[in-house]
Amino acid sequence: MTPKQLVDRLVRPEIAALVPYASARREVSGGTVWLNANESPWNNSTVVGVNRYPDCQPPRLRSAYANYAEVAEEQVLITRGADEGIDLLFRAFCRPGQDKVSSCGPSYGMYAISAATNAVDCEILDWQGEYQLPDDFAQRCQDSKLVFVCNPNNPSGTVLAPEQLETLAGQLPNSLLVVDEAYIEFCPQQTLAKAIDRCPNLVVLRTLSKAFALAGARCGFVLANRAVIETLEKVIAPYPVPEPVAQLALEALSPEGLKRMQTQVAQLNARRDALALRLSCYPGVRRVLPSKANFILFKIDHARALYDALVAQGLLIRAYSNPQLGDWLRISIGSDSELAQVETALKSASRELNAKAQSQQPIDRDTARILAKARKETL
Repeated sequence: MTPKQLVDRLVRPEIAALVPYASARREVSGGTVWLNANESPWNNSTVVGVNRYPDCQPPRLRSAYANYAEVAEEQVLITRGADEGIDLLFRAFCRPGQDKVSSCGPSYGMYAISAATNAVDCEILDWQGEYQLPDDFAQRCQDSKLVFVCNPNNPSGTVLAPEQLETLAGQLPNSLLVVDEAYIEFCPQQTLAKAIDRCPNLVVLRTLSKAFALAGARCGFVLANRAVIETLEKVIAPYPVPEPVAQLALEALSPEGLKRMQTQVAQLNARRDALALRLSCYPGVRRVLPSKANFILFKIDHARALYDALVAQGLLIRAYSNPQLGDWLRISIGSDSELAQVETALKSASRELNAKAQSQQPIDRDTARILAKARKETL
């Protein structure tokens, strides 16, 4: 089946028939006098060109990211973060109240959120063992329009081999396999982007929010065959990439920007591995998952009380309401000084909570806050 034949089978009929909005910028390019888009003639900013509507898909940025990801330009769509890419896939391919998507969990929560906001059923299957796909995963996803796999997975940081995911794509001929590579810069050898030419149903999500340090810019990318990209272009907003964002992204993808990113990734990976080793020696820590992202997920006694104690000191890490993660905490890899503050507070609160548990006194959130306050007053 060709990529176009696959898309023709999967796309919503009303989207297939849709003629996308033709903005003034899309209708005609170039020109020396621009009076076709009701823009202001004044640029009141130091940002060049900000008084003009930007290109829907800035050619220089599209080319730069295609070169970085080693795919063709026609296989790239620029989005407002990877989250917009997720939503576009739902809007283009999933019929509200009729279609279904699948994923394994715990994983990134926006797959289920986007499904709910688009009135699409989302089946979340349990991981097998320690964040491995179930043996019957492909079989159970045969009736899903979209199948999401976060790799490296958030919140676990674990990875699946690209060969395994490419095999999975072949087992899902009637679905789009969406591989979320938001954290791929921390383990670039695990990318599946180069398999797009071999797998017509493969979609890869990327972002500049993590390793490129541009979370506030909201710039992401969808990588897929041209038929998928053309379909998503029908439903994307006319001007999704503000000019300042495009400029920041181009700086990040320049030779200097890429070198800086790679240097910082190496530093973060080293800090992550060192922190994982230290955490494994903490009293009360039951498991530290091996991570290939910029965070660590670990299981520890009194996880919620420890989380509350740290929050009371202004030290923010991540706890979860998901029952499967009730005893787990996630720490992002920040600066050395930030990690030192969190570790000091974590060890202190853990010792006090463990001592209280051994004396068989109840531990609750109020107790955690009192402990945190006492600790803060002694610093």
